[in-house]
Amino acid sequence: MAHSQQYCFASLNLLNFTAPPFSFYQLHETYNDTQWQSKTQFITGLIEHINPTLIVFQEVFSVEVLEALCKDLGLIHFAVVDMPQPDSMYPTVLFNPVVAIASKLPFTSVEALEPCPELLEYLNNQQQFRFNRTPIKCRIELDGIGPIMCYAVHFKSQRVLSMAHMLGESEQGDPLLTLLHETVGTMQSQISRSLEASIIYYDALKTQREQNCATLVMGDFNDHLHSPALSFMTQTFPPQIHNSSPFESVGLVDSYLFADNNHTFDQKPPTHFYRGKGNVLDYILASKVFNPNQINPTVKTLTYHNYDGHLDAKRDEEDIRYSDHSAIAIKVTL
Repeated sequence: MAHSQQYCFASLNLLNFTAPPFSFYQLHETYNDTQWQSKTQFITGLIEHINPTLIVFQEVFSVEVLEALCKDLGLIHFAVVDMPQPDSMYPTVLFNPVVAIASKLPFTSVEALEPCPELLEYLNNQQQFRFNRTPIKCRIELDGIGPIMCYAVHFKSQRVLSMAHMLGESEQGDPLLTLLHETVGTMQSQISRSLEASIIYYDALKTQREQNCATLVMGDFNDHLHSPALSFMTQTFPPQIHNSSPFESVGLVDSYLFADNNHTFDQKPPTHFYRGKGNVLDYILASKVFNPNQINPTVKTLTYHNYDGHLDAKRDEEDIRYSDHSAIAIKVTL
């Protein structure tokens, strides 16, 4: 009798992973030695507990430090496709954190996701497009499944860019500026996030069809999946797809809906808290090969895990020693 094979895929927003003496965004935003030791111990312990086959990270400033940490934990294959940028006047101040991916299995390919020019033209985006954080597109081979295309993502945040410069001598407390930020500014943020999601969605489905590979899109989506900006990514494809479906070979589904244990949750647990309110911002989208509910499934079981023991719904400010997001993971048995 063949032994079952188990694998785990995870995602974790590290919250400004920046080793001293470097700072993130501003000179005073840095870790002292005690805080940094707590941070790395927390991350190490959490990864050991999850024991992922493959994990994606967001908010990475100190790439080499994270790579060394992962390799010590057996995640010997590590990749980024971009690097943080130092401030021109203060080189120890870093901007533009990146996503990273680490795996126990080798990558058969890894690259920065490049948007399709024809898609950008179709979406009427004539300007030079640039992701807020360049996604990683990598491929691994998994015994029992075959090729899996994994996307590590961190979508545009809900933070609104100031419109003060458009109102002349307007001040930050101007009621008109506040209203514009809450309407036009919020809409602009949604459009940017939706454009990024559209490019990844298009690439994932096109690659599924052309290469006949399983797919995982993993990371911090900075919005709930049913928002107007993101709902198109899964709404066409229900968890169970009939054999007669014309979309049988392509599509993405929130892996939580596949999970054998989702009935144990009253609702999908939050992955982030803001002003005491919980939100689900982190996702692992999966193609249908990960669905254990279909006839003759490849994946026999799938369990969803939310590692949120370090989060406190009542905390108003970020505790940089930990993360402001929970880690999420799916564990599959073949």
